[in-house]
Amino acid sequence: MSARSLNLVQLIGNLTRDPELRYTPKGAAVCDFGVATNRSWVTAEGGAQEESEFHNVVAWGKLAELCSQLLRKGRKVYIQGRLRTRSWEDASGQKHWKTEIVADEMIILDSKRVEDYGGETPSVKPSEPSPSEEIGDITTSEDITSDQVPF
Repeated sequence: MSARSLNLVQLIGNLTRDPELRYTPKGAAVCDFGVATNRSWVTAEGGAQEESEFHNVVAWGKLAELCSQLLRKGRKVYIQGRLRTRSWEDASGQKHWKTEIVADEMIILDSKRVEDYGGETPSVKPSEPSPSEEIGDITTSEDITSDQVPF
């Protein structure tokens, strides 16, 4: 029996761009968007320091469609999911990697347009598990250079 492990990500942050909804050739909905998180601390010299991280998020199925409908750039959200790093080769043979969070749950946290949801902030969980199909059929305009890969 193999040892147990845990791959769980929880983020609270703001969308950095509007969600992009696409469908795979087999008809599965997939939605990509970005979330920014901030971290603050006091330096040894007593000065305030702040740092932002930018995360790529992907949602599948019904959750993908709901994210596309409900989320917009700037919205504050809670995202729960798992980390996944995928790789592919471009037409020139250059290998690329992308680390992203595969969302299992999304909760809208800000009060923008709450009245549109009957006064309640929506919480969304997918009704089905994320498909295990390869996402190599999905193309992205984002190019990653070897300088951006941390190893």
